[in-house]
Amino acid sequence: MSEQEKSKASMSEEKIVMPHKRGVPWFAVVAIVVAVVIIIAAAFAVGLLSSGQDKDSVTLTGAGATFPMPLILKWADAYYNKTDNKVMVNYGGGGSGAGITQIKERHVDFAASDAPLSAEDSSTYGLVHIPETLGAVVVAYNEPSIQNLRLDGPTMARIFMKNITTWNDPAIAALNTGIDLPSDEITTIVRSDSSGTTFVFSGYLAITSSEFAGLYGQGKSVNWPDAIGASGNPGVTQTVKTTAHSIGYIELAYALANDVPFAQLRNRDGNFVNASLETISAAASNVTLPAGDGDWSQVNILNSPGADVYPIASFTYILIYKELYNDQSKMNETAAEALIDFLWWAVHQEGQSYAPGLYYAELPTSVTAINEATLNSITYQGQELR
Repeated sequence: MSEQEKSKASMSEEKIVMPHKRGVPWFAVVAIVVAVVIIIAAAFAVGLLSSGQDKDSVTLTGAGATFPMPLILKWADAYYNKTDNKVMVNYGGGGSGAGITQIKERHVDFAASDAPLSAEDSSTYGLVHIPETLGAVVVAYNEPSIQNLRLDGPTMARIFMKNITTWNDPAIAALNTGIDLPSDEITTIVRSDSSGTTFVFSGYLAITSSEFAGLYGQGKSVNWPDAIGASGNPGVTQTVKTTAHSIGYIELAYALANDVPFAQLRNRDGNFVNASLETISAAASNVTLPAGDGDWSQVNILNSPGADVYPIASFTYILIYKELYNDQSKMNETAAEALIDFLWWAVHQEGQSYAPGLYYAELPTSVTAINEATLNSITYQGQELR
């Protein structure tokens, strides 16, 4: 049995599992999240609930990337218990683009995004980046006759550009010698929402294919040709599982938790590697990062050098305001302190210890040090909170 197969979680064909809570259908999770968000919004509107209104009870709201959503939800559960049910963290997902919009409009206390902000947005809105974990985007597929698919960047770019349309195309065959490839037509599954996962995946394709870079480029939304769109990592996972002969891109945690096969990828050094905690961590071993309030727009660890590096690895970020007080914000100082305490806990050993079990890599100590400096600089009415 391959390493990839040993890592996968067993489940039924009919359910998409959120990796932090096994056995819950993805559509049920989405429905619950939506209902919770609506209830919270209504409570805020009528004044029944506000962040930190009670010194002993605080509710923090967040939205954004589904890439790290399993880990954030796990953190929320654990931290609620750790604080004796006094700090509740509600995270609604929705995609990186939606999260960025909501934090800019101050509809949430924090956002998560796999795509860093532009330098202009960071400066204009006064938002800081807090790397929360490391993950990988994998190329999931539904072609039962292929057990161990191998791909490289240029070939994947041609598949998603529809220049390669069948599984037995010579370019795929050249990477999978000795395998009898079927002649079935390939169906591509992509994100329909503004997505950090799309930002990461399209960024890799743009690095490895000049043709893709010229025609499409990197973005949270890409005008994919002749593809089926689905919302969020759960939606793409579900669609790949139920669409014969398909291929799509999803975060590693969703593939492993839902028993979806994914390809080995040829890395920059020419080696075929599986996505794993070790190969993801290797991608960030030599990265140099800015200060939390600096320019993160050029930060990426895609296609990093190294014999054992997985080529589509990425940081994912929490976005918060450097100054948490605002006349229009419902956040009071108690909630501001609770937010900083929660994030401090999440990026340190206790919070990070939940990452490997959900197939995310823990932050390197050098990144934790940057996060410490960032969190120590956060203020409320000009006063540092730590």
